[in-house]
Parts: sequence; structure tokens; C-alpha cells
Amino acid sequence: MAGGIVAVPLLGFSLLAVALIIERAYFWSQIQLRQNRLVNDVLKLYRSNPPGAIAKLKQNADLPMARIFLEALCLEGATPTEFRLALESATQAELPLLKRFNTLFQTIITVSPLLGLLGTILGLMRSFSSMSLGSTTAANASGVTGGISEALVSTVMGLVVAIATLLFANVFRSLYLRQFALIQEQTGQIELVYRRFHNQPEEKEYATSR
Repeated sequence: MAGGIVAVPLLGFSLLAVALIIERAYFWSQIQLRQNRLVNDVLKLYRSNPPGAIAKLKQNADLPMARIFLEALCLEGATPTEFRLALESATQAELPLLKRFNTLFQTIITVSPLLGLLGTILGLMRSFSSMSLGSTTAANASGVTGGISEALVSTVMGLVVAIATLLFANVFRSLYLRQFALIQEQTGQIELVYRRFHNQPEEKEYATSR
């Protein structure tokens, strides 16, 4: 009430930001807790039991890396080049999910201070409109202090929403950059394993012919 009319959209932005932060925090926590172990297990298992590795990936298909690996490993008789292209296309398909809600975060960060500034201007206008030269009645004083309070509260609300959202958005962005680097590293590892596995029949055939 003290923040005036602009407090309504600011409250909506704050609730939206909290909901998005909770969703992204859960998403990244699952990746941090499960994905590295899954990738290590799959890389070891694929060398001796490719169907078992694929089955393990399907059990964890909610993880981005599992879906990327599955896209390539489920190709039957793929050449190393086709395998690499499948990994690259699957990676590109997962990037929007990793960057999900970035636009909403940036919108909240940008618009919230502007709404706070708008509330400041409206509060000051209310204060000036309540002023009467030569009159110091209680009603005038109440209108002036109420307008100043509205101006200050709306400014604080806008800054608090923007700053809190910015902190979490930067954390999620750093997690995205780290995850992208890990995807490149781990897809390179599975590609090397696949190339060795793919070349084994040729090596055996060459050894037999000799």
C-alpha cells in the first residue's frame, strides 16, 4: 500500500522471479548431483557393454547430457562423422533448455528499476500536488509525507527486485557456461570411445588377413 500503484507490478515481478529461481535451482541441482557420475559410468560401461550403456542413459533421460548421448548412440551403424554430427545437433537442441528463462530474468532486471523510478515520480507529484503555499494544515502535511513515502518505497522495491534477480541470474549464467564447456569435453570423450569401438572390426580384419 505504501508503494502506490507501481507496487502491484513489482510484486508480480518478485513472485515471478521467485518461481523462476526455484525452478532453475532445482534444474541445476539435479545436473550437479547426477550428471557427472552418469557420464563417467556410461563411458566405462560403453567400452564393454554398449546396450547396457544405452539402457542406463534411457533411465536418466531427464538429464541434458543423457539425451545428447542417446541421440548419437542410438544411430545404428553410424560412421564417426555421422556420430559427431548427431552429437553436435543434439547439443544445439539442448542449449535453449539450459538458457531457459534468461529473457524473463533480463526483463525483470531491466524493468523493475524503471518501475521504481516511475513510482518515485508519481510519489513526488503527489507530494507537490498536496502542497499549498501559506497553508500548514495536517491534511497538507499528511499528503506530502504520504507522497514522499510512496516515492521512497517504490524505489526500494524496484531496486530490491532487480538486485536479487540479477544475483541469481548471474549464478545461472555461470552454471550454463560451465555446463556448455563440460558438454564439449564429454561429447569429445564419447566420440573418442565410439571411434575406437567403430575401428575395432577393421583392426581385427586387418590382423586376420595378415
